[in-house]
Amino acid sequence: MAEPETDTSDITRQAAEVAADITEEDRPQERSRLVSAFLNRATRSSARVAGRGTRAARRRAGSGIGWLVDQVVAMAPRLRVRNQAMLQAQFPGTSADDVADALIEAAARAAAAAGGAAGMASALPVLPAWPVEVAAETLVVVGIEIKLVAELHEAYGVPAAGKLPERMSAYVAAWAHRRGVFMIEGGLIFAAGSPLARLLRRRLIARAGRSAVSLGPLLTGAAAGAIFNRRETRKLGRDVQRDLRRRAIGP
Repeated sequence: MAEPETDTSDITRQAAEVAADITEEDRPQERSRLVSAFLNRATRSSARVAGRGTRAARRRAGSGIGWLVDQVVAMAPRLRVRNQAMLQAQFPGTSADDVADALIEAAARAAAAAGGAAGMASALPVLPAWPVEVAAETLVVVGIEIKLVAELHEAYGVPAAGKLPERMSAYVAAWAHRRGVFMIEGGLIFAAGSPLARLLRRRLIARAGRSAVSLGPLLTGAAAGAIFNRRETRKLGRDVQRDLRRRAIGP
């Protein structure tokens, strides 16, 4: 299955930066601006590299979920994750539960901004390279959610073990399983055909489907994308938080 002919390392780097920036950004207009700028860059880059305009870019960006899986795995180590000390400094005098609640709500707002920005772009009187935008929005939202999973582990003092690549791979798996890393069975094998790889593909297919809703007619897609993203990101955060609270309280 062919992959889009774009500079994928640049796409994953930019997606990781935008995911972190909008999660930590308090101003709604700035969150929307950051996402819109990233979507525009991704669309222009795909069309330019394809060399045959927007239609070719659309065809290549939709070339397969396997490409998207590869980008998520490559993006994870690039995400900016705050450790426990940084979170305690940012939220002084608050409990782990309070920090986790703040992280979940910030991630939900950021995911909503991503859906709304994609919907606004599709309402413009210029035909967007919509599969490119779906892939780009999906990467940003998944980046927001993986960062959330990682920082929830830090907030509760139960980070994944290992060096950065191993830790972030564990958080990708936790994102796919909707569980704390200590609850994951079957190892962290992302090879094609492995149980984890199949689960990751299913999650990304569902995630890309929700991103496609953002590109609905007029501004209805923007509203729906924002609502779906906010709800799903908040639900993910609560699911992982429950696991981590049990882990923290159990001993």
